[in-house]
Amino acid sequence: MKKAERYTKLIEYFLEHRPVAETELVYQDPYELAVAVILSAQCTDRRVNMITPAFFQKFPTPNDLAKASQDEVFDLIRSCSYPNNKAKNLVGMAKTLTDKFRGIMPSEINELQSLPGIGRKSANVIAAVIFNKPAMAVDTHVFRVSARIGLTIGAKNPLQTEMQLIKHIPENLIPLAHHWLILHGRYVCLARKPKCSGCGLTSFCKYYEKQVKSKSC
Repeated sequence: MKKAERYTKLIEYFLEHRPVAETELVYQDPYELAVAVILSAQCTDRRVNMITPAFFQKFPTPNDLAKASQDEVFDLIRSCSYPNNKAKNLVGMAKTLTDKFRGIMPSEINELQSLPGIGRKSANVIAAVIFNKPAMAVDTHVFRVSARIGLTIGAKNPLQTEMQLIKHIPENLIPLAHHWLILHGRYVCLARKPKCSGCGLTSFCKYYEKQVKSKSC
């Protein structure tokens, strides 16, 4: 099966079976999403959503967080992974956001990446979720699922995966496709033991095709 056909079938499947796909991070505004995204690095969305209510109660605005000490932030986020580094980045993000952007979250990828703790993946998440831009954030789930299905060929890093995906997915669907791939990787196409028996993509999945062939040999 050609790559273009896999993309067509993937889009058709998810438009029918998951027409609405959204981030599982709980947020009310761009600032809250930025905080949640920073916290989510190598940490589950579930854990982040347990941390953020108390966090936003104490630091409801970027200005409030910019005035906080790293120790204050650490005490609220200690249950997530790498709390020391994230506490530093959160305060730095808030200071940059207030000083450089007057507390208004920028929409451009390059400007978002100027915020401490916001790399390309996180910038793409914010751009796609908040501003509905055709930005494809590639996390471990997207990287794995794209390669397994056969959407990407020989991609060695997230950037190569991103470039291949946005080349073949219509711009208006990129923000949605980002969530399709993440959620599919989180709940179906698991890293160690994918749930192929309950997957609706097996008819065009390169990984499944190989598995079937190996069992028949």
